[in-house]
Amino acid sequence: MIIDWQQIDTVLLDMDGTLLDLHYDNYYWVEHLPKLYADKHDLSIDQAKRTITPILAAKYGQLEWYSTDYWSNEFDIDIATTKAAYDVAQKISFRPHAEKFLEFLNKSGKQVWMVTNAHRDVLTIKCDRLVLEPHFEHLISSHDFGFSKEQTHFWQALKDAFPFDPERSLFVDDSVPILRTAQDFGIKHLRAISHPDSQKPEKDTEEFLDMPMANLI
Repeated sequence: MIIDWQQIDTVLLDMDGTLLDLHYDNYYWVEHLPKLYADKHDLSIDQAKRTITPILAAKYGQLEWYSTDYWSNEFDIDIATTKAAYDVAQKISFRPHAEKFLEFLNKSGKQVWMVTNAHRDVLTIKCDRLVLEPHFEHLISSHDFGFSKEQTHFWQALKDAFPFDPERSLFVDDSVPILRTAQDFGIKHLRAISHPDSQKPEKDTEEFLDMPMANLI
């Protein structure tokens, strides 16, 4: 289905997996952090992964899942500093057509907001690596409100802080659970990302249509 831009005033965009390649984040948590943990505790990489994986999984979808402060305390490793290390940060990149899509939106006259679960220090790392700020009226982290995007409370807090009309808003995200929460809140126009990580196969976006960025530029 083609997006009817005349029905949209505000465009809400996720960052990781929507605008930026999720490979950077997946690499850090699945490969790099276990190496750091293994070195710190004199473990094999497999042992480190077996230890870390269930600890991470227990917080999936919660605000802590996205908090560098929380995981720094949990693992006694400076997450923000190690995510910013050059050999890791060089993996930060736009998804195909995402930068052109932002340029298209900026010329359209719509309000364009970034709405991310990323912690503020991670947002800073990515803004330092790529030119992001000029594309957005607001750069919003769920940590500003104390709720993840998976929670309806986040969307109400967002609307209270930055008034917008859900009926005339488009929200794009790579997470089906988050899209469902946004839908429950009343956001009318929703699109998913089927290929958030360039190093992994496409995924099923279930009831949500894929966002064809290439077709809009």
